Amino acid sequence: MMSAPLPFTLTAPDLGAWRAGNTGTEGVWRFDSGTPGRHVMISALVHGNELCGAWALKGLLEAGLRPARGTLTLALCNLAAFDRFDPHHHDAARFVDEDLNRQWVDARMDAGDTLERRRAAALRPFVAEADWLLDLHSMHEPCAPLLLTGMQPRNLHLARTLAAPEHIVVDAGHKDGTRMRDYGRFGQPDAEGGDTRSLLVECGFHGDPASRAVAQDQCVRFLQAAGVVDSATLARGLPGWRLPDAPHQWALEVTGPVVARSERFRFTEPFTGLEVIPQAGTVIGDNDGEPVTTPYDDCVLVMPSTRQARAGVTVVRFATRRPL
Repeated sequence: MMSAPLPFTLTAPDLGAWRAGNTGTEGVWRFDSGTPGRHVMISALVHGNELCGAWALKGLLEAGLRPARGTLTLALCNLAAFDRFDPHHHDAARFVDEDLNRQWVDARMDAGDTLERRRAAALRPFVAEADWLLDLHSMHEPCAPLLLTGMQPRNLHLARTLAAPEHIVVDAGHKDGTRMRDYGRFGQPDAEGGDTRSLLVECGFHGDPASRAVAQDQCVRFLQAAGVVDSATLARGLPGWRLPDAPHQWALEVTGPVVARSERFRFTEPFTGLEVIPQAGTVIGDNDGEPVTTPYDDCVLVMPSTRQARAGVTVVRFATRRPL
């Protein structure tokens, strides 16, 4: 089925000059400053239709950005899915066999029985060696950017330090499998995770030029916070990439998902995300004849979408909200 027309043109970047990488692993670039510091990794195209991250990494590579301290790794992850990209049917390029961002447990990667599991295994050494990870994504539906921290306070503190975007999602992971952001040391509690930090940013709607700007902005903020590139070098080498700080930030603490029973799930209104529903018990959807109601007052709807609706798929998450 064809996707609905978009108010802008989806344009995929030409990655030909950057596809080989310099590490022996396709799409992975590593730059070592020779000076002690953090090993920082920025990843994009975990899903092949999330163009904003690909544009941002291409921009970093074209600018010749190099770390002054530590090591910088840039990874274009699911190039096989990206190769299938069709601007008229962009959902089809999300993955080839299965979602790459659910395969980050050693048993699945070692099995190597799908393209995405084999690709995760190839990327695993780089993820395991990284101290800080920024994973660039985009969303099925138009929505303001979201920065996902996981449950670790150290990541929430970093989100506050970055000062953007406005909405920070504190979530416990995904029931279908472990995300890259939560692999190995990144998934450990603060007492065991040490200096590691890992953030996943949903930059906006797939292909929207605004999502590209958010991806660029997050790269600049993350690299500066990690201490591998100073602010003056970033401003000089990547002019216009840094956007204004958010006027304030909200922590959205996810309390649970709504999981579709079938592809017939429907919302009562065309929710786009971040709506605050004032009253507990408000009906927001129909799940095969069962009304879906908000569990508490001032309930925030996080990433509502029926685009992928089928049995077992999360169609919205409920969250509380507080100033960060």
